[in-house]
Amino acid sequence: MVTAPNHPAPPPGALRRVLGTPTLVVFGLAYMVPLTIFTTYGSVTQLTEGHLPTAYLMTLAAMLFTAVSYAVLGRAFPSAGSAYTYTQRSFGPHLGFMTGWTLMIDYLLLPMINYMVMGIYLNAQFPAVPTWVFVLGAIVVVTGLNVVGISVVQRANLVLVGVQIVFVVVFLALALRGAGDAPSLTAPLFDADMPWDGLFAGAAILCLSYLGFDAVSTLSEEARDPRRSVPRAIVLTTLIGGLIFTVVSYAAHLVMPDWRSITDPDSAALGIMTAAGGRWLEAFFLAAYIAGCVAAATASQVSVARVLFAMGRDGVLPKRVFGVLSPRFGTPVGATLVVAAVSLLALVLDLGTTASLISFGALFAFSLVNLTVVKHFVFDRGLRSPRDLLLYAVVPGVGFAMTAWLWLSLSWLALIVGLIWFGLGVAYLAVLTGGFRSRPPQLALDDSGVPEPVAGAAGRGGSGEAAGAGYGAPAAGPAGS
Repeated sequence: MVTAPNHPAPPPGALRRVLGTPTLVVFGLAYMVPLTIFTTYGSVTQLTEGHLPTAYLMTLAAMLFTAVSYAVLGRAFPSAGSAYTYTQRSFGPHLGFMTGWTLMIDYLLLPMINYMVMGIYLNAQFPAVPTWVFVLGAIVVVTGLNVVGISVVQRANLVLVGVQIVFVVVFLALALRGAGDAPSLTAPLFDADMPWDGLFAGAAILCLSYLGFDAVSTLSEEARDPRRSVPRAIVLTTLIGGLIFTVVSYAAHLVMPDWRSITDPDSAALGIMTAAGGRWLEAFFLAAYIAGCVAAATASQVSVARVLFAMGRDGVLPKRVFGVLSPRFGTPVGATLVVAAVSLLALVLDLGTTASLISFGALFAFSLVNLTVVKHFVFDRGLRSPRDLLLYAVVPGVGFAMTAWLWLSLSWLALIVGLIWFGLGVAYLAVLTGGFRSRPPQLALDDSGVPEPVAGAAGRGGSGEAAGAGYGAPAAGPAGS
C-alpha cells in the first residue's frame, strides 16, 4: 500500500488518518459549495417571494442545533458512517440500517445534482455542445480523483474553494456598490407580506446546502485526533457556510430586487451576474461555479463512498463490492464506481425534484441524530446534570423539532418518493434479517474507530464482522462538543 510521507501505514482494512481541522473545514465547505445558493436560487426565490436570505437564516438555525448533535456524537463515535453509525450504536442495527438507507438517498443524489447543474450552466453558455457531454465528462474526472485518494482530493478542494471565495468577494463588492439603487435594504429579510408557508418550504429545500457538516462526520476515520478535530470542523463548517449563503443571497437580491423578473429558475444566476458586472462577471461566475460544482461533486462522492464502505464493511451491503479498499490507493473503489453509475441519472431527472429528494433524506437522518444524542447520553450513560441536560436534551430536542418541521414542509412529491425509498429499505432489511428475526451484520470498532477483528468472523482486509458485535458499547473518554 502506498502511503503519504510522514503518515504510517494504517492497520489492514482501515483508512488513513491524514486530515486536520482546517482541512476538514475546507472539505465541508467544498461539499457545501459557497456558490450553491445559485443552484436553487431561482426556484426558492420564487417560492419565498423574494425572501431567500430569511429562508437561509431559518435553515441555519435548525442546522446549528443539529450540528451540535453531530459534534458530540462525532466525539463519542469517531468512525466512518455518519448518522448510520451514530444511530446503529445507540438504537441498534435495525434502525441504524434504516437511517443509513434513508441518508443514502441524499448522498447518492448529491453528486448527481452537481453534475446536473454543470450541464445546465455550461450548455447555456455553449449551446452547441449537448448537456450530456458535460455531464459524462464531469463524472469521469471526479470519479478518477476519488479513486486516486483523499490526499489528492484535499489539495484539489483547497484550490476550488479558493476560486469561489475570490468570486464571492468580487461579487459582494459589485453588489454593494449598487445597493443604493435597491428599493429597500430590508425587504429581502423581512416585510409585512412574507409568505410563511413558502418560507418553511424553501427552508426545507435549502437543507441540501448544509450537508457539508454531515459530510465532515463521514471522515472521522481519516482525521487526526477525530474526537477534537471533527466536532470543531462540524460547527465551523455550519457557521461559515450559513453566513456565506445568507450574505451572498442578500447581495443577489440587491442586484435583482424584483423576484418576478426571473424567467428561467434553473439558470437565474446568469442574469444576476450580467446585471451586477456585465459579461465579464458572468464568465467569472461560470468559472467559479463550475469549480464549486467539481469540488462539491468530488467531496460528496468521497462521503457517500465512505458511507457505503461502512455499510459494506459491516456486511449490510455486499461486502465484495462495497466493503473493501483498493490495495494500491487505499480507497473504496467499488463504492466509488457505484456512485458514479447512479450519477448517470443526471441525464434524465429534473433539478427541482432532485433537490427535494436530497432534503428528504437529510432531514430524516438529522432528526434521528438529534434523538440519538438524547438516547445515548441521557438514558444510556445517565448524564443528567444541568449542563448535561442542556447539551444532551434541550439542544437536540430543539434540533429535532426544527428538522421535523422542515421535513414535513417538503413537497408531497418528495415525501411520497422518499417514503417509497424508505419502504424499499424496510423490505431489503426484512430479507437481510430473515423477517427481522436476526440482527443485521455489524462491525466492532475500537475506541479510535478502527475496525477490529471479531472472533469467528474473519472479513477481508482484516475487517471482522459479526451480528451485533460492539453494539451499545460506550465510547471511552469524555464526550462533548
